[in-house]
Amino acid sequence: MAEPARLQLLTRAGCHLCVVAGETLVRVAGEHGLAVTEVDVDGDPDLQAEFGDRVPVVLLDGREHSYFTVDVDRLRRDLSAR
Repeated sequence: MAEPARLQLLTRAGCHLCVVAGETLVRVAGEHGLAVTEVDVDGDPDLQAEFGDRVPVVLLDGREHSYFTVDVDRLRRDLSAR
């Protein structure tokens, strides 16, 4: 049996797009019985350097899945295919 998917949302304080993406991601993750881990990119220099200019960023199993918005259709498809 495969391990559950890992969903992370890279965010930063004061980001209105991050709030919207977080709500969407939690809803889609819930459909698959998954939790979402939020990570503030400003707390990690490496994350800030790599992702800081395009938050929010959705990571699926540690790989970039989408940014600025949650690609809901693609995420549902990718989660169902696991």
